[in-house]
Amino acid sequence: MPQSKDFKGMIQHVAEIIIDELKLEDVTPDTFDPDLDLVDELGIDSMDLATIALVLQDEYKIVIDEDDYPKLKTLRLICEYIEEKQATKH
Repeated sequence: MPQSKDFKGMIQHVAEIIIDELKLEDVTPDTFDPDLDLVDELGIDSMDLATIALVLQDEYKIVIDEDDYPKLKTLRLICEYIEEKQATKH
């Protein structure tokens, strides 16, 4: 399914946040695979995920339930989650 320009922009922005928070080298928002498994392939742990979640909550003015952390396995899933939260907030 084709994604909106806004969704692609969100993927870029969330990728920047993840790259910055995890201090990833040799990765740019353009080369960050939106379907990369952050836990299994990138090796981030629950503390890293919690840090990223806090930044995303501030950035997007949403609440990320700790029980939802396991759902946030890829950049694409994180962005879909943010969109869903923003849609239900209005």
